[in-house]
Amino acid sequence: MRQTIGIAALFALAACGMNGTDGDDGAQDSAATTPAAPSNNLADSMASHDGTNQSSQDVPDIPDAEQRPMMQAQVVLDRQGFGPGVVDGKMGLSTENALNAFQRANKLDETGKLDQPTRQALSQWQSIPATRVVRIPANWGDTTYQPIPDKPSAQAEMQRLGYTSLDERLAERFHTTVDTLKALNPGGQPAGSKGAAAGPSVSPSATASPSPTPTATSSTSTDAAEKTSSVFRAGQLVRVPNIGADRIAPGAIEDADWQRTLTSLGVGSEQPHLARIVVSKSKDTLLGYDDDGNLRVAFTVTSGSSHDPLPLGDWKINGISHNPKFSFDPSLFWDVPDDEAEHRLPPGPNGPVGVVWIDLSKEHYGIHGTSEPETIGRAQSHGCVRLTNWDAARLSEMVDQKTKVEFVA
Repeated sequence: MRQTIGIAALFALAACGMNGTDGDDGAQDSAATTPAAPSNNLADSMASHDGTNQSSQDVPDIPDAEQRPMMQAQVVLDRQGFGPGVVDGKMGLSTENALNAFQRANKLDETGKLDQPTRQALSQWQSIPATRVVRIPANWGDTTYQPIPDKPSAQAEMQRLGYTSLDERLAERFHTTVDTLKALNPGGQPAGSKGAAAGPSVSPSATASPSPTPTATSSTSTDAAEKTSSVFRAGQLVRVPNIGADRIAPGAIEDADWQRTLTSLGVGSEQPHLARIVVSKSKDTLLGYDDDGNLRVAFTVTSGSSHDPLPLGDWKINGISHNPKFSFDPSLFWDVPDDEAEHRLPPGPNGPVGVVWIDLSKEHYGIHGTSEPETIGRAQSHGCVRLTNWDAARLSEMVDQKTKVEFVA
């Protein structure tokens, strides 16, 4: 069992502008109220149940209408720890990085392509389908999804920087995008459905209380308010990427809030321990190695910028904070006027550092999540190493204070 590293003092982060403590919020938008899966898997009712014959009795078997070979490869890579970023069935930077790492780990030519030798190496998991159909938990309709105000002063007044819509929450649960979910469910029905009888099924309670759409205020942009309007609804059948490795072993996670966060991200508790991680500035990658020097995981990251470059060198991990709060200090951001007030922002997946802060011995620097997974490897950061929330959460279960950290060119 891996335990969270305790942190007595607040983290001080200049480049990312954050002070973190272990979250003490109620995680209202996590899977806290989702019915538990069978006792051998504490993930939510949409869990993959890898390695078992268990399946939800109220979800019909609807074969996919397409083969989706690229998405199937992304699903397998994600399950094996070689994160392709968002699982969307498209070749991109993150998928290329994942393929390169998988090829290196399996002593193949590093082409970054889904070539024949790589297909052959991945064929041992060919029985894993690219997608599966799940039913969105009915009680997801009971959650209030709120837009995130633009101004830190307004954000500081919120209890949690949670998901802005059910759609966003569903996409993050399955490591994908809302657009991908729409493509997998044309006309609101899982791809492969035949007729209305196999289409979306919504429970009476979900129909009576659809996802609310708050009206934009003076401190909230219209675009942010529109994000609260969801295409999908609680109780609906939807086709999703077949994300797995989401089993949470009983007793493995001591912090109940953190267990709910892992559940909401489709991240399991059974992760390899990493002795060393290497972040490459030029390749936008984080590679993780075990005690024997074997490459075990790889994630695409955003690391630094021209204003706040990645500090090359060897570092240590001081501690790990789950669901961290954020201290907004304008003096620590080059692109924010110094005369703006300081604010203490609540935790949440849409917070400035997402769901995890891994504090490093290099003062003011850390590894953390993000509220914008599609920007990883593309947009610049304020100096820190940024990953998708699900990759950051997974990484935090793999490292401890003994893990060596290397930042290289």
